[in-house]
Amino acid sequence: MLERRNHQGKFAEDYVRALASAAGLLIFKDDLDHDGVDLGFKYPGRGGLVASPAIEVQVKSWSRPVVRGSELVFRGLSETQYNKLVDGPFLVPRYLFVVVVPADRERYVRVDTEGLLLSKLCYYRGFDGDEPIAEPDAKRHPELRMPLGNVLTVRALRELVGAPAA
Repeated sequence: MLERRNHQGKFAEDYVRALASAAGLLIFKDDLDHDGVDLGFKYPGRGGLVASPAIEVQVKSWSRPVVRGSELVFRGLSETQYNKLVDGPFLVPRYLFVVVVPADRERYVRVDTEGLLLSKLCYYRGFDGDEPIAEPDAKRHPELRMPLGNVLTVRALRELVGAPAA
C-alpha cells in the first residue's frame, strides 16, 4: 500500500480526474512536474471564440481543513509553488484545486447500491489580480483563502475551462 501522503495525493488527483471525465474534458499532464502544474483540462471543441479552451491546475489534498467564517484557510503551498501559479501572464489560466479528504483513508470511497461516492469535496481558487511574492522562500507558506462556495463540480469545471454548458 502507498505511504499515507502519497495515497492521499493520488486520491486527490483521481478525484479531480473523475470530475473531468464526467464533464467530458480531456486530461493532460506534463512529462515532468517542473512548472507547478499537476494536470491540465481541455474541452475538445469550441468554447465561444476559442478552440480547445483549457486550464492548468495544481492539485493539493487536505485531511484537516481549517475554516474561518465562509472560507477555507489553506497553507499547503510554499511561496515558490504559489509564485508558479501567480507569476504570469499565462497563456492557459492556472488554478489551485484543494481536495478535502477524510483523515481515515478507508473512507475515501464508499460503494453502495446507488453507486460510487468519492469523499469529500474539492474547492478551487484562481489567482487573477494576485501579486507574486518578491523573494519567495520554499520554507514559508502563504495563507490562501478559498470561498466555501467554490466547490468543484462538473458544471464548475466546465465553466472554468470555458466549455459550453452541457
